Amino acid sequence: MKTIQFDMNKYETHVDLEYLKEHGRVEKISDGVIFCSGLENAALHQAVLIDERHRGVILELNEEFVGIGLIDKTSDILEGMNVSVTDHFIEVNLFDDMAGRIIDTTGKMLYEESEEQPTSSSPLFRVTPEIMTIDSVTRPLNTGLAVIDSITPIGRGQRQLILGNRQSGKTQIAVDTIINQHDQNVHCIYVAIGLKAAYIAEVIETLRNHDALKYSTVVATAASDSLTAQYLTPYAGMAVAEALREQGKDVLIIFDDLTKHADAYRAITLLFNRPPGREAYPGDSFYIHSSLLERAVQMNPEHGGGSITALPMIETLSDDVTAYIPTNVISITDGQLFLKSDLFNRGQKPAVDVGVSVSRIGGDAQHPIIRKLSKNLTLILSQFEELKELLDFGNGLDEGSMKMVTDGRILTELFKQKILSPLSATDLIVILYAFQNGFLTKVPPAKIESFKGLLLEKAHARNDFIAFSNDIKDISELSDAHTKMLEEIIQEVGRLFS
Repeated sequence: MKTIQFDMNKYETHVDLEYLKEHGRVEKISDGVIFCSGLENAALHQAVLIDERHRGVILELNEEFVGIGLIDKTSDILEGMNVSVTDHFIEVNLFDDMAGRIIDTTGKMLYEESEEQPTSSSPLFRVTPEIMTIDSVTRPLNTGLAVIDSITPIGRGQRQLILGNRQSGKTQIAVDTIINQHDQNVHCIYVAIGLKAAYIAEVIETLRNHDALKYSTVVATAASDSLTAQYLTPYAGMAVAEALREQGKDVLIIFDDLTKHADAYRAITLLFNRPPGREAYPGDSFYIHSSLLERAVQMNPEHGGGSITALPMIETLSDDVTAYIPTNVISITDGQLFLKSDLFNRGQKPAVDVGVSVSRIGGDAQHPIIRKLSKNLTLILSQFEELKELLDFGNGLDEGSMKMVTDGRILTELFKQKILSPLSATDLIVILYAFQNGFLTKVPPAKIESFKGLLLEKAHARNDFIAFSNDIKDISELSDAHTKMLEEIIQEVGRLFS
């Protein structure tokens, strides 16, 4: 019998262990994520390149495979392709002047070609500033919306949640707030997360038409982009905000919206086979939002004095604020603006429900005059809603209750506001002064809007009111001259409506 001998040496494959520390191989492909072997030195959130051309970020580390999320949506990745780690964690590219730029998650310009090279970069994931570097929130950030600036004021460095059903005016509040920052030395960042491309373009066009892009940056990811890009987008926006804050600037950042962000993260974690929790969201859903929003702070003067004011949005279903994601973000933020669908459908815009809305900063960040003139407004509106229900059922009310109903109707009409027409601090002072001093009691509720429009028109035509507007930052209370001026304006208009 002939003996067959095998040369085993020719079947041996040399394994370069040093090579495997920095490189890997695609082993499995899923919907927008891949699993690869190797990458022994890989770290969470480290940027990688697949086949030297496709961008990704490490989102999962386990014993067998490394999970990578694809930033670019592509079907060109195949099993067996080479994966190499870069020398940096995922970051967004920055330019010397960020105003007017529309960028994606990594800082790449969208909608227009540009050969301009970035001058620096900022990591997407950073820890919250140390508590000893943070200052109290004491300066107002006016939205230009009367119901918000008077009842639930927002301060620079505050985190104020906007939540409500679809088509209830959440984005409109954000856009109005951005437009109102004209000449206020606030850099605005609008972060669009998984929205329709046409919707994002409409917001950008509105900002451009109102000359707001000259102090704004848009960080956008469309619904057609990859899940990983949608998940990273709010962190990219916050990284841009932190770079500007470190320059001592005040920044307003709007997240539209974090519900889609949570949904994208849920899809990613399910693709990575992590166990689902409540409502199928992973257990760290609270962490992804708290680690993002707690980076919005007011720094003390020793650390630059800059601030980041965050307005995250959450979409509710059937006005349910007790769902998992809404309650998570409510517990992270310093207050919330709840937009009620019933109010919106009745024509009360902005549809802020003052009974559920609250600002935990309160009057600390409100202009002293507005704070004084806003006294008892929440109580009036809350009691009006209760008494109105009694009237709807045909119940009779005493004289005091009827006065409360009358005041509530007037105030409700006074707080109605057309879109893209924010009010200045002095405009709000005029309106609140007229209400608090009883000048509107004889004006029919149906004519309140006309009264308000004529009142502001007459005020803007007076030189002393213009001087009052220019000096408002240095005025802490109304002088006799200011009071006389306001009463003259109100009485002049009142005579036209009597």
